[in-house]
Amino acid sequence: MPWQHEEHKRHSFDSYCKKILKYTARSYFAKIKKRSERETLFADMAAKDLAALSVKDEYFVDEYSFSVLGGKIGVTDADLAEALNTLPADKRDIVLMSFFFDMTDREIAEHLNMARRTVAYQRTSTLRELKKILESEE
Repeated sequence: MPWQHEEHKRHSFDSYCKKILKYTARSYFAKIKKRSERETLFADMAAKDLAALSVKDEYFVDEYSFSVLGGKIGVTDADLAEALNTLPADKRDIVLMSFFFDMTDREIAEHLNMARRTVAYQRTSTLRELKKILESEE
């Protein structure tokens, strides 16, 4: 019976194709699982680890440094650096400690032996002064 033989061939080929698809899919999902166990998403990485992977090119950037509390603060904007240089040292230090060291008015007052309210007043008045200087340069 030739038609039974042809039908048997079709069923055998069908079974073979299904097995190939099944094992290919299994192999693919195993590969994805293995890869996901070794990889880490950028969104899941800590900021410190992510910063270690990144590089910022600064070939032609001039950096102006200011010394505050024994540390160096680098400013790359020339207009801002010039404006900061025009300020008295104590007012400049208050602004730099506030913005670059993320210090509160109380912490700044303790380091400079001043009243907290004086630090707050000098910081706000110095920021107004910096704003006027930077706006006049434009």
